[in-house]
Amino acid sequence: MGNTSPSTPSPAPADGHIDALIATRLLALRQAQGLSLADLAGLSGVSKAMISKVERAQSSPTAVLLGKLAAGLGVSLAQLLTEDKAQPQRLRKRAAQEVWRDPEAGYLRRQVAERGAGSGVELVEVELPRAAQVGYPRWSGTPYRQSLWMLEGALQVDYGDERFELAPGDCLDFGVDRPLVFKALGPTACRYLLVAVPD
Repeated sequence: MGNTSPSTPSPAPADGHIDALIATRLLALRQAQGLSLADLAGLSGVSKAMISKVERAQSSPTAVLLGKLAAGLGVSLAQLLTEDKAQPQRLRKRAAQEVWRDPEAGYLRRQVAERGAGSGVELVEVELPRAAQVGYPRWSGTPYRQSLWMLEGALQVDYGDERFELAPGDCLDFGVDRPLVFKALGPTACRYLLVAVPD
């Protein structure tokens, strides 16, 4: 995973680039499903005004907001944060991996590997600052499962009504069929790898 550690966070890209990418992806995904702003607002619980701001790159969305939009569209978070490439790359150098930082929680998300057309496997590295918390609603649409491998620090995961505490080396399997909350525990940031596969 390189030299990244919670004490030396990975650099995030310029906000303008990632906001423009999110705007393009959100608009394309909404239009591909034939949804109006009002339709997506109803499905996601995000206001039409806020969706419009995100689609015009006039707002830097948080992880919680992106989670609601992705859940409303029935797509993975990666589909809002990465370009739509016809052919996944065999080798993805670290410098080419898309990085996004939540402007509110400081949560850092690195797209290590895109979801492949053959296997459908996706790898995401997450750095969660000390005491930070990120929550997502239950996903609709195409379900997928995730395995979380804890690398550094301590993490609490609420999967619906179930609560799990993870230490380095622990692995947790869960879906997106229930609300999810990730919370960094202890005196330091935490870092983990998410492996997502179709359910």
